[in-house]
Amino acid sequence: MAIAMRDGQQQASHARPAPGARISGSHHVFESLLKEDVDLVFGLPGGAILPLYHVMPEYPQIRHVLVRHEQGAAHAADGYARATGRPGVCIATSGPGATNLVTGIATAMLDSVPLVAITGNVATHMIGKDAFQETDITGVTLPITKHNWLVMRVEDIAPTFKEAFHLATTGRPGPVLVDIPKDVQQQLAVFDYPKTLQLRGYKPTLFGNIRQIRQAVKAIQEAKNPVILAGHGIVISGAYDELRQLAELGEVPVMQTLLGLSTLPESHPLCFGFFGMHGSVYANRAVNQADLVVAIGMRFDDRACGKFSAF
Repeated sequence: MAIAMRDGQQQASHARPAPGARISGSHHVFESLLKEDVDLVFGLPGGAILPLYHVMPEYPQIRHVLVRHEQGAAHAADGYARATGRPGVCIATSGPGATNLVTGIATAMLDSVPLVAITGNVATHMIGKDAFQETDITGVTLPITKHNWLVMRVEDIAPTFKEAFHLATTGRPGPVLVDIPKDVQQQLAVFDYPKTLQLRGYKPTLFGNIRQIRQAVKAIQEAKNPVILAGHGIVISGAYDELRQLAELGEVPVMQTLLGLSTLPESHPLCFGFFGMHGSVYANRAVNQADLVVAIGMRFDDRACGKFSAF
């Protein structure tokens, strides 16, 4: 097992498995995390996830932060992702452990935060039989994840994690969930992490439509009182310089959503700051008097727009 150390660190008592060896599904999980350069996870042990925690000491490269409640793990992973730009990882057991992650997962979904949630589940032969601490967590989280998986074979763990991290971090980022039954965590197989990935139907748009861009440029040039509404998408994509260049080129005032407040310095003469329900009067008046609104990386939520028919 392991010797608990201060600040969540652990001292390994045995070495990692040799390459090419048949290893448990729990080892597959940690080997996959290493392939994705994960060095920090947040979690809380429980019965259905104990096989994963049993092998955790073999991976000192990955620091585990022990939380006191699973919701804290999800929110901590969310905060880690926002601060670093890397996907946050949280771990919980089945049933109440998994459902306690829901609020943090929903937060990540609404705010486009890359997050990978790993949950344990009851053994495969008990799924669907209302076993002790069984919850259909993939069904529960279907509306609040980009995608989720119930892994029924140890051979599918590595490909699933490859897909999970790809989906969480590409396109519009967001949370995913990987649910692994307890017996699958204990099954043995040779670890083989995919080098490439092809997902049918998932090809995020990376380049703008030239015709639409030209139409937007023409609209900005012809407008008398254009404004830019800058949102969280600019922060996620790191497009600070591009926003500033666009604003300065057209001398267009910039209003910011709550999560877009860092997109342009407050000291910039074109920065009108926070608009919406909790924004400033002058920012809201500028938006309401505009003849063209250029929205970038924001979702027109009710706190920004108020009464939609009057916006």
